[in-house]
Amino acid sequence: MSYPSIDTLQKVLSEQVFFHTKDAKKAAGRALGTMIEIISFYLLKEWGIEDSISIEKGLSEYGNPSITHNVEFTLHPLLKCEETTITNKLPLTSSKILKELRVEKEFKAKSGCLLDKDLTLKNACTIAEDSTTIVQAIIKRITNENISLNTNFLHQKPYAMFECKRVGVEEGSKKGPQTIEKAKQGAYVAQNTSSLQKIRNEKGEKYGIIYNHGEPIIQPYSDLLHTIINGNDKNLLKNFTLSIGIVSNHGNWFTSENQNKELKVLAQSYDWLLFLSDIGLAQFITDLLLQPCPIYESIREAFLNSYKEGKKSNVFTKVKMNLEAHYALCRYFNEHISDIESWFNIITPQNVSITTLKDELFILKNKNWREII
Repeated sequence: MSYPSIDTLQKVLSEQVFFHTKDAKKAAGRALGTMIEIISFYLLKEWGIEDSISIEKGLSEYGNPSITHNVEFTLHPLLKCEETTITNKLPLTSSKILKELRVEKEFKAKSGCLLDKDLTLKNACTIAEDSTTIVQAIIKRITNENISLNTNFLHQKPYAMFECKRVGVEEGSKKGPQTIEKAKQGAYVAQNTSSLQKIRNEKGEKYGIIYNHGEPIIQPYSDLLHTIINGNDKNLLKNFTLSIGIVSNHGNWFTSENQNKELKVLAQSYDWLLFLSDIGLAQFITDLLLQPCPIYESIREAFLNSYKEGKKSNVFTKVKMNLEAHYALCRYFNEHISDIESWFNIITPQNVSITTLKDELFILKNKNWREII
């Protein structure tokens, strides 16, 4: 790692990028949170799951759909994919795309733009939806004449969800004042959005309860989770949502080996809890934002343009990304995927690798969802 700690990197960003802001360290800290979300999105994209992703989608509580929670990413069953070619005339709006589709029912276009005249791309761009279906568009190829798209029809109920949590340390404080509150928020959402619910017996052992035709099934949690993911019981899968948390924070959450109360709260609430290491975040910042080689310079430019004084818009987020920076990020993740996967320490479950998580996501992705739902 080129810098001794994330705090040092945050100070470097404060001095070099956010010097014009009222609170440079706080602005740099918010940017670090954005980077964690970007890392998470492009990791999922490199894994081949992009066609299932929705960003900041409201996730309903199980059995109480009137309450929803926005989470960073949800992964939805892919019901149909339609390939479309559209004339390369920007902006590429939702209404333009929807007019080209051969759809079985009428959808009303959502206001939005997949690619604008400034070549800003909207990741996981929802072009239309109704009560059961999300219609999203992904650019596959661009030429001077045409833009080739995949339009994905996703089921509204997700099979997995991701949340990212980071809290910065104020000057003179030992840990972030909102750490426990963010932990409680994440824990609440993780425990209330899936049909598989967590309970404990008198010995403190974690069990799971899920209902099948109104009858409760109670088993040790890890056993029941494994049965649902690897089985084909439609009733168990229908409202199940695998919960994945990604935490990063270098001091506030302590480490994966030395957990404080906040991290323990999250670890017992998520099905998977990943800790993005200092080394990983520092490598990302160093390689792409502070000392990029020429092929990644567009990433640094998008970052600097998004945070300079008098900026017009932010083109370095999980939702909106400069097109050249997007392609450069895809290249970086493709060429360094083994290293990037090693940036994550697995806190929950114990004694497994991130490959197991990837395998579970693909098992869920490849279920016959048309029959299940």
